[in-house]
Amino acid sequence: MIAEVLGTFILVFFGCGAAVLMGEFIGFHAIAMAFGLAIVAAAYGLGAISGAHLNPAVSLGALMAGQMSTSDFAAYVVSQLIGAVLAAGVIYIIASGKAGYDLATNGLGQNSYGASYLGEYSIMAALTFECVTTFIFVTEVLGATQKDAPAGFAGSAIGLTLAAIHLVGINMTGVSVNPARSFGPAVFVGGKAMADLWLFIVAPLVGGALAGLLNKANITRNPA
Repeated sequence: MIAEVLGTFILVFFGCGAAVLMGEFIGFHAIAMAFGLAIVAAAYGLGAISGAHLNPAVSLGALMAGQMSTSDFAAYVVSQLIGAVLAAGVIYIIASGKAGYDLATNGLGQNSYGASYLGEYSIMAALTFECVTTFIFVTEVLGATQKDAPAGFAGSAIGLTLAAIHLVGINMTGVSVNPARSFGPAVFVGGKAMADLWLFIVAPLVGGALAGLLNKANITRNPA
């Protein structure tokens, strides 16, 4: 559980931290890489301890695929939420040290959609994007970490997939594909971020569950 707290902290701190503290200097492309590299670091550093889920949607996918128990799933999700909140809090403390920073204006890399948010995409576009890309991401995670996958490459493959997803969707929703990543910043920002949080919980969990069911069906049809 400590590994999940720490790993989720790493993901949110480097990903959202890049957006909040350096976004105006590095742009969307580098922010996408920050999220991807954070996953690579956490996967190789902590994967042997907890599997480095760092994401309730990934844990739900593992649950649906029959790879973890309901009690472990619950413990993982709680740990991931704690890690995300701690990371968002640290980012807030650091960002507040700069003159002119305003939480309501500058935010903490929170996810949202619609009027006044980045590309101003509709709720249907946001739901579709988050569900589809989470399905792709969790399918990649489960596939790259199964026993017959090439050894030693899972962390890189997962990180590159997350970076690619961000390259497609940052201007749309800020990219969640991870309810914990959305929860941490929303707790501090409140307002629209908290009001929109349901979408970044529901859509990723649906995508993750579908990926888990697909993985289970594939393993059942093609046992090792």
